Amino acid sequence: MHASPLPLTRDLVLIGGGHTHALVLRKWGMAPLAGARVTVINPGPTAPYSGMLPGFVAGHYDRDDLDIDLVRLSRFAGARVIIGKVEGLDPQRREIHVPGRPPIAYDVASINVGITSDMPALPGFADHAIPAKPLGPFAQSWADYLARPGPARVAVIGGGVAGAELAMAMAHALRHRGRDATVSIIDSATALSALGDRAAQRLRQALAGLDVQLIEQAEIASLHSDHLLFSDGTKLEADFITGAAGARAYGWMAQTGLNLDDGFVTVNDYLQSSDPAVFAAGDCAHLSHDPRPKAGVYAVREAPVLYQNLRAALGAGQMRRYQPQNDYLKLISLGARSALGERFGKVLSGPLMWRWKDHIDQSFMNRFRELPKMKAPVLPRHHADGMDEALGGKPLCGGCGAKVGRLALRDSLPAPQDRSDITPLPGDDAALLHTGVTRQVLTTDHLRGITLDPVLMARIAAHHALGDIWAMGGTPQAATATLILPRLSNELQRRTVAEIMQTAQEVLREAGAEIVGGHTSMGDEMTIGFTLTGLCERDPITLAGGQPGDALILTKPIGSGVILAAEMAGEARGEHVSEAYRLMQQSQQRASEILREAHAMTDVTGFGLAGHLSGMCEMSGTGATLDLQAVPTMPGAESLASNGTRSTLFIDNRALTPELPEGGKAALLYDPQTAGGLLAAIAPEIAEDVLSRLQSADYDAALIGYLTERLGLRLMK
Repeated sequence: MHASPLPLTRDLVLIGGGHTHALVLRKWGMAPLAGARVTVINPGPTAPYSGMLPGFVAGHYDRDDLDIDLVRLSRFAGARVIIGKVEGLDPQRREIHVPGRPPIAYDVASINVGITSDMPALPGFADHAIPAKPLGPFAQSWADYLARPGPARVAVIGGGVAGAELAMAMAHALRHRGRDATVSIIDSATALSALGDRAAQRLRQALAGLDVQLIEQAEIASLHSDHLLFSDGTKLEADFITGAAGARAYGWMAQTGLNLDDGFVTVNDYLQSSDPAVFAAGDCAHLSHDPRPKAGVYAVREAPVLYQNLRAALGAGQMRRYQPQNDYLKLISLGARSALGERFGKVLSGPLMWRWKDHIDQSFMNRFRELPKMKAPVLPRHHADGMDEALGGKPLCGGCGAKVGRLALRDSLPAPQDRSDITPLPGDDAALLHTGVTRQVLTTDHLRGITLDPVLMARIAAHHALGDIWAMGGTPQAATATLILPRLSNELQRRTVAEIMQTAQEVLREAGAEIVGGHTSMGDEMTIGFTLTGLCERDPITLAGGQPGDALILTKPIGSGVILAAEMAGEARGEHVSEAYRLMQQSQQRASEILREAHAMTDVTGFGLAGHLSGMCEMSGTGATLDLQAVPTMPGAESLASNGTRSTLFIDNRALTPELPEGGKAALLYDPQTAGGLLAAIAPEIAEDVLSRLQSADYDAALIGYLTERLGLRLMK
């Protein structure tokens, strides 16, 4: 008897990718709790580390140095990632609301979303300023501003430690760029009042050394595009304004019904809110038993306690109390590679303090940069011949990378019987059925899971299946769904099926089709597929109509196969994975309508661009030349391909067109695509107009080559 995978029985949802949750995910990857399905929700695929922000602003770090890659970290932890902003949490229904998707159910939830320094009550702030928190948007805005030429007039609202650090970092960066710069700090009271006298005096000296203007006891009346207006009528010129004053909780938390303190979630010494199933940590939480200032050091120290208590709330172990330290080492950047350290009233400053701070920050980030990689399966000592070759040297890809190769399929498909109501379409993925005068196309497609998120997987699988209908110029009509779920408790089955079917219905209904039935079963992993019918007002567009001279137009970038393969191995950047997912969810319906005059068309999926083009040429009796430089690729795909990353279907796809080169970007020609774009052969006289219309419809479309009388595929020189 072979052991079956253990069922999942409880949902743990982590709201936010803050420092505490990042550390919890890392610990979870090393020691997961059997039966727990973990989900992390974050506005983006990365979470910036606040400790290195001043160093980035000053120019000591690259933008990438700040980011914790949540996609990669979640893969390590076995968690699903949902990219989106939480808009609500309902403790009564135990649901979390994210726009654009069904509610996310939980058994235990934890909140670690940080704070914002937005100032909605200050007139003009929303239009003319950017808060220092959340860090991601601020970092990008500063990078864009720093790259601009000409004089710089910067204003920082808030004279606390955070405001002083930012102001000194900005002044240093602008001075290094040789720009004529004025940097000012504005505070309505006395600046740096949270520090001891010695530390505050040392910091004031550092500000003066960088010519940072400190404006205290000043009340701002309003903000404008090029200045601040004070209540006494005076003005301060500024074309980059940021807010670093105080901390404000996100507004949605006020609607949860949880006990709050000034908008922050009140937690006890177990980090539990007033609802025992909801925890909170970091700056968004208020420690009722021992209130503390907002500081990242507390978020880091809370992580092991939160990890243990979440496991206990899910049914494993005992709760542990969190007791914050009485004081902590404050390390404050001074613009250049120098820092000030203060604890228990003792103050030291200089390059040594910077090296210490840099060491602490880099050590923290290295916890997430150096994650163990997925190991290749280990063969048993005794095994049948051929297992080494069949298994390969890496995990089996998901999506189209897990398909059977075209060469294996070519000899196995039975020849169609002679029926008057079925028109064989050799090489196409769909069949043409005749019912009276009605033309109907029929297709089926399913995908092995490429993500643990059922909603994202359902969207991608639905668009993938719709591609066959759109590639033939058809209008989607009806669908049945085939679902294979991993072993789940009855409640998690209900939640998962509801998420999948609601999402699939939205995608298919928007395309004009209705789900009329389906089938579900249990297996080792999630698989989602659809059988679809479509109606054709005229004869369908097939692979066989291409003509020499036709322009080849591709409607989507390629590269999803290598990105998904790298993601499985923990080698892909989260932002590249997120962008690949976005492109996989892009509907090709409008593209199909624009391409309705195509002579031949197919969707680019499992056999790769070269394989599908080869099929078009074979059925049309033509060859083709490709402009490799014109072929659009997904961000990150070319570098991964150049480094040798390959999907598991690459070798089979490469064998389809051995006449083409393989190295560098050319390797992506054989990359299996999931929910890929349409490849159309268009009369050359209308190609530029069609391409323009596609690009105006927000497709990353490109003219990538031409069909030729000479058989075979070749690259343009």
